[in-house]
Amino acid sequence: MKRKLYACTGVLSAAVLFVSTALAQRQEVGLTLSALTSGSKDSPGGSLNIGTGVAFQANYGFRLLGLPKVSLLGELHFLASPKQEIQSSNTSATENFASLYVTPGIRLKFFPKSRISPYGAIGGGYALFEQSLTTIDGKPNNAPRYVNRGAFDFGGGLDFRLWHFVGGRIEVRDFYSGNPGFNVPVSGSGFHNVVAGGGFVLRFGS
Repeated sequence: MKRKLYACTGVLSAAVLFVSTALAQRQEVGLTLSALTSGSKDSPGGSLNIGTGVAFQANYGFRLLGLPKVSLLGELHFLASPKQEIQSSNTSATENFASLYVTPGIRLKFFPKSRISPYGAIGGGYALFEQSLTTIDGKPNNAPRYVNRGAFDFGGGLDFRLWHFVGGRIEVRDFYSGNPGFNVPVSGSGFHNVVAGGGFVLRFGS
């Protein structure tokens, strides 16, 4: 009985060690600095022109399937943008807003062992918008301080190897959600935030 217990313990320990090693060899973390653009929204009192914001992105990826010419990764993507200014002749509109996205998804990478690897990504999750306390004319903003939305993102980019486990990344994604709180009526309930930028990737045995 003890021998069986020792044998099972040994097999379990070996399995845990193998899985832990495999997991450690299949992970990557990407950090990028990007520009976030949203275009404009039509409003009865004048179009709202939304300025470009700075976006900080972090991406955790885990390889689900690896083949010589293609690999499939699960990912958890974070984006934070501290401020996007709004300009409009409709001075009752929100002065600015901040954005946060958390979107788990999947990524399909081509030629993962090559020096340059293109990929496409898709996901969905959560968007949080924080509106300014004042409107464009400096008056108190009656829009909700925080607005929670569902979000969908898709895009693609290029990963390229630099040195050992360190790589570079350039990427474009479109985050689609419901509108932030503009404090004025706008056309359409959908809101696009397109982000483009680059950074680096840390790979662990990928």
